[in-house]
Amino acid sequence: MSGSAENPDVILIDGSSYLYRAFHALPPLTTGDGRPTGAIKGVVSMVKKLVQEHAPRYLAVVFDASGTTFRHELYAEYKANREKMPDELRAQIEPLHALIRALGYPLVSVTGVEADDVIGTLVARARAADLYTLVSTGDKDLAQLVDNRCALINTMSNQLLDPAGVEKKFGVGPDRIIDYLTLIGDSSDNIPGVPKVGPKTALKWLSAHGTLDQIIASADQITGKVGENLRNALDQLPLSRELVRIRCDVELEEPLEALVPQSPDQSSLAKMYQDLEFRAWLAELQENGAGEPAPAQSSETVETEVVLDAATLSRWADQCREAELVAFDTETTSLNYMQAQLVGISLSVAPGQAAYIPVAHAYEGAPQQLSWEQVREVIGPILEDPDCPKAGQHLKYDLNVLSRHGVEVAGVAHDSMLQSYVLDSTAGRHDLDSLASRVLGRQTISFEEVAGKGAKQITFDQVALEQAAPYAGEDAEVSLCLHRKLWPQLQEVPGLCSVYESLEIPLVPVLSRMERAGTLIDPDCLRAQSAEISTRLEALETEAHEAAGGAFNLSSPKQLQEILFQRMGMPQRHKTPGGKPSTAENVLQELADEGYELPQLILEHRGLAKLRNTYTDRLPEQIDPETGRLHTSYHQAVAATGRLSSSDPNLQNIPIRTAAGRRVRQAFVAPPGRVLLSADYSQIELRIMAHLSGDENLCSALRSGEDVHRATAAEVFRVPVAEVADEDRRVAKAINFGLIYGMSAFGLARQLGGIPRNEAQGYIDRYFERYPGVRDYMDRTRAQAKENGYVETLFGRRLHLREISARNPARRQAAERAAINAPMQGTAADIIKRAMLSVDAWIREKQPPALMVMQVHDELVFEVDSDALDECRAEIVSRMSAAAELEVPLIVAAGSGANWDDAH
Repeated sequence: MSGSAENPDVILIDGSSYLYRAFHALPPLTTGDGRPTGAIKGVVSMVKKLVQEHAPRYLAVVFDASGTTFRHELYAEYKANREKMPDELRAQIEPLHALIRALGYPLVSVTGVEADDVIGTLVARARAADLYTLVSTGDKDLAQLVDNRCALINTMSNQLLDPAGVEKKFGVGPDRIIDYLTLIGDSSDNIPGVPKVGPKTALKWLSAHGTLDQIIASADQITGKVGENLRNALDQLPLSRELVRIRCDVELEEPLEALVPQSPDQSSLAKMYQDLEFRAWLAELQENGAGEPAPAQSSETVETEVVLDAATLSRWADQCREAELVAFDTETTSLNYMQAQLVGISLSVAPGQAAYIPVAHAYEGAPQQLSWEQVREVIGPILEDPDCPKAGQHLKYDLNVLSRHGVEVAGVAHDSMLQSYVLDSTAGRHDLDSLASRVLGRQTISFEEVAGKGAKQITFDQVALEQAAPYAGEDAEVSLCLHRKLWPQLQEVPGLCSVYESLEIPLVPVLSRMERAGTLIDPDCLRAQSAEISTRLEALETEAHEAAGGAFNLSSPKQLQEILFQRMGMPQRHKTPGGKPSTAENVLQELADEGYELPQLILEHRGLAKLRNTYTDRLPEQIDPETGRLHTSYHQAVAATGRLSSSDPNLQNIPIRTAAGRRVRQAFVAPPGRVLLSADYSQIELRIMAHLSGDENLCSALRSGEDVHRATAAEVFRVPVAEVADEDRRVAKAINFGLIYGMSAFGLARQLGGIPRNEAQGYIDRYFERYPGVRDYMDRTRAQAKENGYVETLFGRRLHLREISARNPARRQAAERAAINAPMQGTAADIIKRAMLSVDAWIREKQPPALMVMQVHDELVFEVDSDALDECRAEIVSRMSAAAELEVPLIVAAGSGANWDDAH
């Protein structure tokens, strides 16, 4: 016999348990660009400490697989109360798994069962081999595995549970934990126990009767209300026992003997530590003489010449004129392109070589520099020459900054960010540092290394040239090296090359002009809305206090839990990961739909508070002091499907479903003598579905110009169009749009108010009978996605689907839904980009009194002179309608008004 709790042969770590606990218990950490990392660091810290302390022979870090398990098949309501995993936690799962594997720790995840069952199986195998197992977890269910060859340790509380420890903690030994848990149930997993029976009653019964089976046999002898509850629960107790029982016979691909810790992958670890900004771990790795990423070319090999005189500037200008391609980058004082002041420009025309031209470093002791006027006179004509091809990384920002400094850049030929994005939008981040690491194997100099971080960070004009020049020169040189690596890959795929050359690159200057143009907003209108919202919030707070029977903090989940579910006795729909009743929006909406007043008041209060904080209070603060207008930033390399997104402010999220939300659009106004013209594609994704599927019935309905949802209802319900009821049209609309997103019968049933699933399936079946081409398209697309690993838009853009052949059904089905939807979303994105290019070309050539100021979803918004409205509307609608040739017409709805809301 070998091993002990202090010196175990096997350590099994409940990764899923610690992931949730670390996320909720530890301070939230993020990278400089906002990615959450706190849970990753917490779990990895625990794992590393445990392994270092015990040095086990065998080790496994076990995680739940995504998707349903056999327990869901036994009981459909299993874990039904669980809230959806927060996006901030979900984003940490994949990098955590990758980091654990890079550390050399075996990771196990099995579809169809939970981490508990995998751990139970491995404990049984270790026990059979007479090995001692230490299970690291915070989950009470695993106490049933404890015996003289297995103990639990909770590394967050440092509590060790051997058989005596289990009995002291729970009042029963490990052999009766299953019976104990069956009686009390588990609210977090939605496992029913005996109503009103808690730990004290369960222990009393087990003490008196011995086991659950003996309690069941003696149920008639147990008096009082709890005895009645027990008898009423007898039919359900066997199911509850199966739900809490951990399986110890899971089929595992690898034997226990294969779970041996391996040597860390030092290079991968270094890259991950750098990407996740775990600098202490990275330094520790490098101090030990390992873990340095193996760069194709380190930053030290970039020879950056600092240009401080006219002769050197002239020499570099000559090199740029003679080069096939010039990579450039700007260094500034701010990320806000409307406020950034130019500090310097870097150039590179060959790998390993760069120049940095400082113009505004102003720290004490800074050397004399060329003025911007001197540099602009020499370098400006090169940057403005359309016949001199330029390259860079995220060049739209540089175009904006240089335009404000008197240089209108032309000849933008390549952008490494867009090359990476078009090649594979889902491959990872497309920023310069990430691409350098992923594509070139290079560790670049970070901004924090030269400018500091946090409150001590300085602006770039205060960075000494000794540090500034290598950083700046590297930016230009790396973008050139990325281009040389990525461009040949694009050229190998004609469709992708076309998307890049004909859409993404030409769109850069168009978006730059839109951003700098900005849009006019009325701050007084927004302030008035804020005041009205504040008044309504006060009234809602008073009403909520009256409904609750006393004052409370509407923003406090804890107080709200106590009032809703204890004081007022409302049904508990879902639980938080900590087992508390959830007060999330979907829970409150369910309660409000059932007629409860207080949840409805809370929902309205939350919605208005968010509207005020995000828009009516915030937008006036974002008005540029020089232009008096609002300037957003459009992002080409964020959405996987090719859609544009925006930030500061996010125009895509301005609410339109509520009256208060729509009023925000009233603050987006036209200047005197002008109106706002909104041109919006009508049902574009449905029209793309008709084109891609070629279904004649669907195409015919869309060609005829009739109400397509009413026409679909007529087909599905087999009635004349004139006799279609409004409810039938609502069903048809849900099907038309739902199928675009791969909606299942279950999803349709929920959307239609909880109708039976078989009824929803009947609607879908009849839909496919009338539109067989749609079903063929969906089947064909799934097959092509599985064969190729990607789907394509009408114009050749690809969306890679890494989970399309996943063994896990839930992941595979999600990828199949994406495969159906992505060609439509992506094609819609391509179409509106083509429309923007066409309209922009017309504006630049003909110079009509019109300005393109916003792009939101499938809509373009323009400022147009009032007396030229009809002429401009006709041209814009014509160009947008002609942006693609489909089997059905592209319909553009165009409206106008003094403000954005009136234009709809």
